[in-house]
Amino acid sequence: MLTFEAVMVFLALLIGLSACEKTPDDMVRVPAGEFLMGTDDVDADNRALDHGLPHPWYEDEHPLHRVSLPAFFMDATEVTYEQYKKFADATRHPLPDDWTNGTYPSGKARFPVAYVNWFDAEAYCRWAGKRLPTEEEWEKAARGPDSLKYPWGNFFAPAPANIAKGAVMIASSVAVGQYKDGKSPYGAHDMIGNVWEWTDSWYRAYPGNNARNENFGQVFRVTRGLSFMGVGHYSGEAYTEVASIIARASFRSYDFPTSRLTDLGFRCARSVR
Repeated sequence: MLTFEAVMVFLALLIGLSACEKTPDDMVRVPAGEFLMGTDDVDADNRALDHGLPHPWYEDEHPLHRVSLPAFFMDATEVTYEQYKKFADATRHPLPDDWTNGTYPSGKARFPVAYVNWFDAEAYCRWAGKRLPTEEEWEKAARGPDSLKYPWGNFFAPAPANIAKGAVMIASSVAVGQYKDGKSPYGAHDMIGNVWEWTDSWYRAYPGNNARNENFGQVFRVTRGLSFMGVGHYSGEAYTEVASIIARASFRSYDFPTSRLTDLGFRCARSVR
């Protein structure tokens, strides 16, 4: 029979092997441990309702709570057209709506793939030996160990991310990884901006959240990260105010799992082995 000391040494070796697993070149490592998820902020002045939105800001992000996660890897960028084509060619998976003659739009090899629903994204991640991140993993990867409001810090600034600067501006996605100043503390690019990103999570209430939100349940999948498209037909300071809320790393959006949108893509995650 193994002694207690021998068991402890064996466990330490296992932990050491996990900690030493090399980070894949196209991913970043998010270490094990706690982080603060969500927020306790309150839309006391009903600004969201004033802007015509159906629910107060922050409501579905309540309460601020500690989440402990094991170490995991996250794709450093959103999955690109050229990466998705390798998957589609290998599996004969149905192609996104913006592809013609079996390939993606010209010049967009390094742009984030779009027009993929949750099932498409999940299939790609499985094929790649990965999986979709949970929204807990996504938020930790975006906020870092200090639970920042935005990947780049605690103050809103549109420059570090590919987000629309106004309601009437012509915008589009760009090649991944261009906004170096907007990367997360763990090194992930475009966590805010470029395209919204699917997660593996259902849009449910957090434990302790008593909001009456008719959309909670197992109907919608959570999407995160804002996109290049505008956030509404607001002008001036009103637009900036709305953008500053939606660009936060804790902001929760959601879509039907079958949705294929021009500004919705994904990135993959993988547990540390």
